Amino acid sequence: MIPQNVHKTKLQRLRVAIRGAVQGVGFRPFVFHLADEMHLAGWVNNSPQGVNIEAEGQPEELQAFLLRLEKEKPAHSFIQSLEPSWLDPVGYKNFEIRQSELSGKKAALVLPDIATCGECVRELFDAGNRRYRYPFINCTHCGPRFSIILNLPYDRTNTTMGRFRMCARCLQEYGDPSDRRFHAQPNACPNCGPQIYLWDDKGRMLADKEEALNQAVASIRSGKIVALKGIGGFQLLTDARNAEAVRRLRQRKHREGKPFALMYPNLDEARRDCAVSPLEERLLVSSEAPIVLLERLGTAAADDAIAPRNPYLGVMLPYSPLHHLIMADLQAPVVATSGNLSDEPICIDEQEALERLRGIADVWLVHDRPIARHVDDSVGRVLMDRELVIRRARGYAPLPVTLQEETPPLLSVGAHLKNSIAMATGKEVFISQHIGDLETAAALDAFQRVISDFETLYQAVPETVACDMHPQYLSSQFARRLGQPVVEVQHHYAHALSCMTENELTAPVLAVSWDGTGYGLDGTIWGGEFLRIDENGFERFSHLRAFALPGGEKAVKEPRRTAMGLLYEIFGEKMFAMDLAPLKGLDQEKRSILNTMLRNGVNSPRTSSAGRLFDAIASLAGLRQEVSFEGQAAMELEFAAAKIHTGESYPVRKSEDGIDWEPMVRAILEELALEATVNEIAAKFHNTLVEAIVQVAHDCGLEKVILSGGCFQNRRLSERAVLRLRREGFHPYWHQRIPPNDGGIALGQVMAVVRSKMGVAAQCV
Repeated sequence: MIPQNVHKTKLQRLRVAIRGAVQGVGFRPFVFHLADEMHLAGWVNNSPQGVNIEAEGQPEELQAFLLRLEKEKPAHSFIQSLEPSWLDPVGYKNFEIRQSELSGKKAALVLPDIATCGECVRELFDAGNRRYRYPFINCTHCGPRFSIILNLPYDRTNTTMGRFRMCARCLQEYGDPSDRRFHAQPNACPNCGPQIYLWDDKGRMLADKEEALNQAVASIRSGKIVALKGIGGFQLLTDARNAEAVRRLRQRKHREGKPFALMYPNLDEARRDCAVSPLEERLLVSSEAPIVLLERLGTAAADDAIAPRNPYLGVMLPYSPLHHLIMADLQAPVVATSGNLSDEPICIDEQEALERLRGIADVWLVHDRPIARHVDDSVGRVLMDRELVIRRARGYAPLPVTLQEETPPLLSVGAHLKNSIAMATGKEVFISQHIGDLETAAALDAFQRVISDFETLYQAVPETVACDMHPQYLSSQFARRLGQPVVEVQHHYAHALSCMTENELTAPVLAVSWDGTGYGLDGTIWGGEFLRIDENGFERFSHLRAFALPGGEKAVKEPRRTAMGLLYEIFGEKMFAMDLAPLKGLDQEKRSILNTMLRNGVNSPRTSSAGRLFDAIASLAGLRQEVSFEGQAAMELEFAAAKIHTGESYPVRKSEDGIDWEPMVRAILEELALEATVNEIAAKFHNTLVEAIVQVAHDCGLEKVILSGGCFQNRRLSERAVLRLRREGFHPYWHQRIPPNDGGIALGQVMAVVRSKMGVAAQCV
């Protein structure tokens, strides 16, 4: 049973960290009067990083407060970055302006790349302005930051703009305290700044300046693929309305089924294809300007080629001057995907792009401002009326997470998939941009460059290195070669600590840590974990019942293998005589090989993975037997349940082997025999997992329950788990600013080291 003193109030605490031109412009009095008008309690103050706000009230009041902050801000203020986080209330009685903080580093020195501000957009399209249609217009309120800085301090000579000498008029703006471009380090104009060029596949210049832009737009209109050198690297653009062009891009990029992102000219155009809530609109037009997952309406142009079998579209709006110009001329959506081959980091140099993207792009729209480091587009969505960052890169990196106590310099190298790294120094943990899967030599090189980059940028020599326990992760192997003290952190413990840190939680908590793969303390593959975290470390309180994965890594790419491992656990060799979807198309020789593997345990590691359970059920339901990208089968199972509103679930039971899914699988097989729909099975499967979470939460008896790991990118699973846990009197927590997937592992590794230095075991009790 859970404790009897469960906090029943609906009050929540909203923390907002704001960076930009927000000091000396009446921002704190504005916040005070707004909060007072809305009867919110809390405080606002200045710090070296910007303005900090904490407000307590009802959730709907706080959402309105958040939206009004940006819409009604003082006329002379400018918000470069606004990061909201939802936390437990602490009981503020009134709202006050607190004394300014004087300690801490000036984080504004290394801001993320900031989307083009409204003033610059107006100038960009003002025929009377000297920067009319200049693709590199910027000011102190917007423009490149992280992608151009070479060293601290953030001065022009320490950026890739150092090669461009400002003309007299730009220099005058730069030195005028009353000008919007006062000390804007990337300041430039058509006379003294970077220029654009259009190349063919041999690097020969076809056009420059305005004509280069015109020809690039014409190329997109004609169905060609344009390699665009953007803010943090190359993108591949093609007409989203042209299904043939989109399919050609898929074929050339070797990206069979993974959804493409779309860029729309403006918000109104995006609304024609997608439902956009006020919070989703805020995210789309924010200075971070990420790709936002939106529910699509009807049939968008060429969307079967863009996002096959997917009810969501990844949508973004123009965020750089060059994007604004292209999209204004086109007035139509484009596919805007990373400039790389699948599983490789994006190109940042035009010569490199010419080689790596030859055979994919038809023309290259390049410029002569060097990119210091690759920065992908970020990805986010709104979940339970909160923003959830799924891929943290442009607009967010390298903003820090602030700790309660100082820590000596330490490096965490993250996981193997969706890798990012983190550098902790003082009270701040700086989290890198998304690096990606460390599957190729190019990706590993990018990983090592980012680590070297962070050590240089923050002038930090780590005293300790944290890594994953998995002996074959390339990130962990790199950490062990450094010759410094290494702390190995169990994968799912790192997931949990990451979520605890951003929600400011202290132990004890129950962590539901579900994903596809993580090395367990017993040498098996974990992934369906219930961890009880206390002041001394953690224990594996429960887990999903394990089963075999015939073929190991092959099973990740072939859900049918995962399903056969599940069925073998129940029926043994008899399953090969069953008429089931995973077995269809397998000849007798393949069946015999798989039978031998499973019977003898040859290359058939055991796993408790929730992600693999999703794959197995997707295979049994006939949805997908092979995948072309990670999570594809699980996504399609989620989408199959989208329109089903049943509260029914399948039975599960507790056993010595953990939470036993066998009764559920038997029930699903019975329903398949009765020709139940895949949609009904998918919906009841999700409900069953939620009920299993609630059941374990009751067994554990802890009020605080956190949801972390890649499985909780699943909107249906997450939202239903949160609602059911709340209904049962628990306090559920989930990710907001840090990805729930392996992109959040690095922060958790840092916290494991911090806990270990406090005498807490880094791996287990």
